[in-house]
Amino acid sequence: MALIPQALVNVAVQAAEDKKAIDITVFDIREISIIADYFIICSGRSRVHAKAIVENVQDKLAELGVAALRREGFREGAWVLLDYGDVVIHVFQDAERQFYNLERLWGDARVVKIPVNI
Repeated sequence: MALIPQALVNVAVQAAEDKKAIDITVFDIREISIIADYFIICSGRSRVHAKAIVENVQDKLAELGVAALRREGFREGAWVLLDYGDVVIHVFQDAERQFYNLERLWGDARVVKIPVNI
């Protein structure tokens, strides 16, 4: 089943929240990039925590018939990228998130407010 990008964002954010992801930020990048429609950025406290977040996001979306097109960085767990086409999810450990500072890089994008416990 294909989900509209906003629905995919909602499920992914809820899955990240279920695993206590830190500082979840969603950017609507449709007006400034052709890469995707949305970026989700969040952090885990450790490699194990980051991987747990990633696995839960993948599991919840797989339950809906949605598989990632690509997954990068999972083995290391410092910065994991999940590419779902219209939605790209970045799960960082804190040090990597601060270093790469994607929030600054994509600062022109609109921040999307996602309701808690969808």
